[in-house]
Amino acid sequence: MSTVCTIAWVHGRVQGVGFRYSTQHEAKRLGLTGYAKNLDDGSVEVVACGATDKVDQLIAWLKAGGPRSASVDKVLAEPHSPSETWRDFGIRY
Repeated sequence: MSTVCTIAWVHGRVQGVGFRYSTQHEAKRLGLTGYAKNLDDGSVEVVACGATDKVDQLIAWLKAGGPRSASVDKVLAEPHSPSETWRDFGIRY
């Protein structure tokens, strides 16, 4: 089973609606590590690392709109080689 990391930027109404917390819950359910972080432009950055199929599932969940309270316009994702490793999936501020 190969391990990958993906970085994604989620655009839309994704701040102030519990998006990072819902993403954290979904990522932990999938057994992923990484983080979710609000960015100054109103988007959310998500770094997810783990089994390829599980990372793909999280990206699909983000593209499907995430939590019900959010409104996702677009998700841009690309492979990522982080300079650090994480023990779990956290929320950054």
